[in-house]
Amino acid sequence: MKNISAIRGGSGNVIEPKVGTRPQDNLYLAVNSEWIEKTKIPEDRSRMASFDGIDVSVEKHLMQDLADFASGKKEIPDIPNLDEAVKLYKLACDFDKRNREGADPIKDDLAILDGIKDFSDYNLNAPALSTFASIPFGFDVSPDMKNTKVNALYFAGPGTYLPDTTTYQTPDAPKLLDILQKQSVKLLTMAGIDQAKAEKYAEDAIKFDAKLSKIVKSTEEWADYPATYNPMKIADFEAKFDQFKIAYYLKEAIGEEPERIIVEEPRYLDHINEIINEENFDEIKGWMIVNFINAAAPALSQEFREAAFPFSQALNGQPKLTSGEKQAYQFANSDFSEVVGVYYGKTYFGEDAKKDVEEMIHHMLDVYKDRLQNNSWLSEATKEKAIVKVNALELKIGYPDKIEEVYNRLKVVPANEGGSLYSNERAFGIVEQKYNLEQLHKEVDRTVWAMPGNLVNACYDPQRNDLTFPAAILQAPFYDLKQDRATNYGGIGTVIAHEVSHAFDNNGAQFDEIGNMKNWWTDEDYAEFKKRTQAEIDLFDGIEYGPVTLNGKQIVSENIADQGGLTAAVEAAKNENEDLKKLFENFARIWANKQLTESIKSQTAVDVHAPGPLRANVQTQCQDDFYKAFDVKPEDGMWLDPDKRVYIW
Repeated sequence: MKNISAIRGGSGNVIEPKVGTRPQDNLYLAVNSEWIEKTKIPEDRSRMASFDGIDVSVEKHLMQDLADFASGKKEIPDIPNLDEAVKLYKLACDFDKRNREGADPIKDDLAILDGIKDFSDYNLNAPALSTFASIPFGFDVSPDMKNTKVNALYFAGPGTYLPDTTTYQTPDAPKLLDILQKQSVKLLTMAGIDQAKAEKYAEDAIKFDAKLSKIVKSTEEWADYPATYNPMKIADFEAKFDQFKIAYYLKEAIGEEPERIIVEEPRYLDHINEIINEENFDEIKGWMIVNFINAAAPALSQEFREAAFPFSQALNGQPKLTSGEKQAYQFANSDFSEVVGVYYGKTYFGEDAKKDVEEMIHHMLDVYKDRLQNNSWLSEATKEKAIVKVNALELKIGYPDKIEEVYNRLKVVPANEGGSLYSNERAFGIVEQKYNLEQLHKEVDRTVWAMPGNLVNACYDPQRNDLTFPAAILQAPFYDLKQDRATNYGGIGTVIAHEVSHAFDNNGAQFDEIGNMKNWWTDEDYAEFKKRTQAEIDLFDGIEYGPVTLNGKQIVSENIADQGGLTAAVEAAKNENEDLKKLFENFARIWANKQLTESIKSQTAVDVHAPGPLRANVQTQCQDDFYKAFDVKPEDGMWLDPDKRVYIW
């Protein structure tokens, strides 16, 4: 879903470490310089951060466990579908088989795509093609934003080759696209496509992508969730299409023509006939084939994996390709994410820690309600509605009690029965697509988790008004039963309140206590909120961060959540007379990271979070208690004039 607000985003470090820096001058460097100097980015990663440090540890444990299950060294626990995850892991690990097969697993599908004769043929076969290849639009079933008890069908355009539409305006764009074009030609010829034809397909794909980049939404636009809600009657939607037979596609691919469709990208729909038409057929075909070969290559031989790496490497700077064993784990973890997450939670997440975190969450909710009640700029009517929303929050801590039904349908066909890694991935895609469409006429299942237990993250879902805290994030530096309360407040305390604050960020504020998009504000209160939101935009907008300049509007929702999260954690610690220095220091510590320059460019183009060092420093600069705790003076580097500090929650 595009409307899940998470704590973790990409963030880099382009601030040179300086051991001995005073907190008064640069809190982030005072806390993290030694860590920055000592930490090395693994060769198969493009960054290393506090989140990533935990992720590396989680990954190490789970990789070893899967290897032991696969070899028989350990018995597979009685967790639904974990045995299927192990089967997929074994299949992905079998590089003798993968290398022996080469391109054989994709030959039939590639031949189907290569054999599309003309636009009429494409029109006729588009529903079948969409089960394994890219179509220049997509449908998804999600809760209806204005009636979250029921699901609705959503329509959107495709993604672009470069990270964001704005990336096409940068000096790096031609070089990156050239790398992708050459990579695609190589992959296609390796798969048996004639050199000249492969070059034509790749050239056409780049041309079509250029057209898409001028029409699809940018990350900044996607960051406005409510703007994605544009319901249309089916007749009006179908009338937008000229040459493409959308009614036929809906009946064949979706199984029906629903009464209404929610259009997430109105501009794309308005220009749909400029994109999907007979004149563009060659470009559409080339785009589909290039998408297909680049997506399929990682599931093939080592040679294909290596040939598909240059574009990703150019985007993120990652020095080396991930090992085959780690890739096998990633396939299993991706396809069976909730299954692996439940195993992780049951194996590595203690009940004592869960109980303590639950108490802290409830305590932070009480603090948040007190802050709302004592808020100086909200009317009583809006305060009451806000507190109702906090009271209605659903908590999901650790891992789910039940595994979602879709995982029961993912059955691995082993090698001795003719299965390949690619064929299983293809089959899984069809199962997941079918399962998603089945939800169209079912009530929304509010027990579904947005994140698996082994993910180092946390999130708020405005359409379910729930908070998810996976087991993996509930460890140091964010949380530790053995570390003092103030330090925990600076870590998991700020994370908890960050997610609560998403219920009242520029997006979440437009949804009520049951997740419906509804105005529950007075006009005066909402005008004041928008004024303060603009101040948060202005606070970050235009900050230069290494090779990039921040877009305050793109990252405002997460900055509002950071502001509210830190403020509430400080309040909680003050109520208990805890050491605020320790709180602020750990807040800076959780954003410690190093990141390669290429990765910073790609990440900030699509991320709705500010870079870590700025999350640590700029938000702290807006906390009056920080100045008192560290005796910060106007001449110090961390000083921000009082009239420039932003206060929202």
